Amino acid sequence: MTVSRRTVLKAGAASGALLLARPALAGSLGPTKEFSTSRRSRLFPGTSLVHADLHNHTLYSDGDGDPALAFASMRAAGVDAAALTDHATVSKALGEIEGPCGGGACSGAEGIDEKRWAATRELADGANVDHSFTAVRGFEWSSPTLGHINVWFTEDWIDPLSTAGNTTGSGLAQYLHAAPGFGPALSPTVDAAVRALPSTGLGMKAFYDWLDRAPATAPVAAAVLSGGNDGLAGFNHPGREPGRFGHFAYDARLAERVVSMEVFNRGEDYLFEGFDAGQGSPLVECLDAGWRVGLTGVSDEHGTDWGYPDGKGRTGLYVRELTRAGLREAMSSRRFFSTRLRGLRFGAAANGKQMGATVSHRKGLMRFTVDVDRGPEFVGKQLDVQVLMTGAPLPTVVHTERISVPADGGLVRFTAPVSADDGRWVVLRLTDPAEKPDSRAPSAYTASGGAIAYASPFFLEP
Repeated sequence: MTVSRRTVLKAGAASGALLLARPALAGSLGPTKEFSTSRRSRLFPGTSLVHADLHNHTLYSDGDGDPALAFASMRAAGVDAAALTDHATVSKALGEIEGPCGGGACSGAEGIDEKRWAATRELADGANVDHSFTAVRGFEWSSPTLGHINVWFTEDWIDPLSTAGNTTGSGLAQYLHAAPGFGPALSPTVDAAVRALPSTGLGMKAFYDWLDRAPATAPVAAAVLSGGNDGLAGFNHPGREPGRFGHFAYDARLAERVVSMEVFNRGEDYLFEGFDAGQGSPLVECLDAGWRVGLTGVSDEHGTDWGYPDGKGRTGLYVRELTRAGLREAMSSRRFFSTRLRGLRFGAAANGKQMGATVSHRKGLMRFTVDVDRGPEFVGKQLDVQVLMTGAPLPTVVHTERISVPADGGLVRFTAPVSADDGRWVVLRLTDPAEKPDSRAPSAYTASGGAIAYASPFFLEP
């Protein structure tokens, strides 16, 4: 399937998505401004809030929708920054399988290939309008055993088959899940074997080597000779796949470029992933391993209504400008939060430092400032701010602050006891006591209801 810039512009014009109205940052959140939420940050001078959905799929892998319509749909739905991140599975190693998608048989199993990768760039470039709507090309490195990782902003891409993407040395056996005929029959056996064997983290090395390597300046014969050190990456739906990224084996080379972990994916709260099966929280495992990731929310859309469904994750980023460079800077600074609510503004500071930052603090009361807004109907609403630190198997709730949402422009301030001896990170979790808590949540969490947002962590340096 070949998609031209004209096709993209036509699709956008038809939906009203690409009409060049006033820049997005001049108005309030949402296509109809239904919540009248101001974008101006009360805590981070010089930045404005944009809502993003950075994890979406199309017919280029296992989604249902026409790729040419995805960006226009998200813009029309009020998303300010969006990415298409179709799965990369085997096609880098095996090459193209000719079919109706312009290389590939549209089965989803083989994921993107070179033609789809190039077409995704054309779609993103056609939809991108600086200061109004930011469109980004990415891919999802998708190992059925180790886990899935989104990569954005790179010139090249890679798949798990080219980078030994397995946790146990089982090699091609992991791809039996998607194989026709005998694959589905064997997948339970494969799953059981992988879960029974420990993950050493060695399975991530080849991919991390690729992510640390510079992109090739000219076509090369072997895919792994190129690289992706021009991009950013993030852990997707952490813990869903049994290997958990080699149990989040830390690689210091990538400390600045692995910037995120999904905590809301679709409608799920991944804080509790695996807890009911006796496993620890992915949040604890990731941050305790040393990764300094911010927390994102995504729709992980596989249907045809990109950007529209309520209750699915999205990310609020505080940007200095709504461009690809501005989006990348905010992601690199971890200046973002995860939410499931349209129109929510949520910001947090600790000891005067913004979320995602390193904070000097050894022991005693830490000063928190919180900015919450979702329009007039949210004013006076009772919410809880949970202060989370490391724990086993879930984070420890070291403090819960019941707040009343102030009128727009107001800030909430409180203190909580925090000791660097108890851990080197702090996460603020915003909950609604009127919402049903996660069914897996223990008593320490249930009284605060269901989560509606997470701020990116604060990292403690005594």
